[in-house]
Amino acid sequence: MTTATTTTTGRAFGVDLITFFHPQFWGLADGEELTALAAAEPRRVWDTILDALEQAGVSELEMTFPPADRRTAIAAYGSAEAFAAELASRGLSVVSAYFADIEHAEDVTDPATREAILAAAETEAAFLGQLGASFLVAGLPMRRNNAQGDGLAPVDLATAAPIAEIANEVGAIAARHGVTLALHTESHSVFWTPRDIDLFLLLTDPFLVAFCPDTGHIVLGGGDPVQLVSRHRERVVIAHWKDAAGAFREKALVDEGIWERHRPYFRAAGQGIVDWPAFARTLADIGYEGGILLELDVASDPVGQLIAARSYLEDATAGIL
Repeated sequence: MTTATTTTTGRAFGVDLITFFHPQFWGLADGEELTALAAAEPRRVWDTILDALEQAGVSELEMTFPPADRRTAIAAYGSAEAFAAELASRGLSVVSAYFADIEHAEDVTDPATREAILAAAETEAAFLGQLGASFLVAGLPMRRNNAQGDGLAPVDLATAAPIAEIANEVGAIAARHGVTLALHTESHSVFWTPRDIDLFLLLTDPFLVAFCPDTGHIVLGGGDPVQLVSRHRERVVIAHWKDAAGAFREKALVDEGIWERHRPYFRAAGQGIVDWPAFARTLADIGYEGGILLELDVASDPVGQLIAARSYLEDATAGIL
């Protein structure tokens, strides 16, 4: 196997594990079969993912939805400690995990919903703390459709304030475990466009809530990742490196198919419009200390695509990061 590597200037490469969710990689027909495989053979699923990371020369990972989540990892190896030992034996480490509980909440002001979010944050942050991971990356709720059903409802201050409040609370919980909460720019969420990002970073406490710019999603929202990172330089602690063809200009309602409509816009690194050298220079200018965390949206050939992305970005960032 290929030994996990860093860039020519010492930056580790990582990957969001949603990259490994394509059924073709597993020789399966669909996502339901992958879910069934993970339930029946969690160790096989995780060993396959970790083998692929080693083959691709990637040393850091961001955990995400099942089967690349905390519960499945513990089912596979028996405990957080045993999972950490398995990672260490391979020269791998968890840098972050994606926290979707705020994103999926129907109403963050509902007391039972709030209690469930905070309890989940406590569990996830404690797990990350056991692994020595640094970041809890969180999405915020998806935008709502308007009452007429022909467009999106506005995200105004009254909508944003309670979401920012619970983000602050989750950030405080994470901090008690030595973990930093970082908000992720998800397409069609309330934290997507440049205005959304400005709004929620204004409303959240910088001592509790940081920023995880996802370059691909920012492009879909009509933003410039370089400008946004520069503008919010003091909040950036981790980034998702993802390319995209351009802004999402379709009129689309938010439903279960919205993520599928995003996928045609995403591109392999270097095949979209993200200015990677400028992005790298901006991160260097702000004193960014993290690695290069790749995200390939459900890749059919994750090892080959990760190697290609890593090779391209090594060249694009050479002498910069």
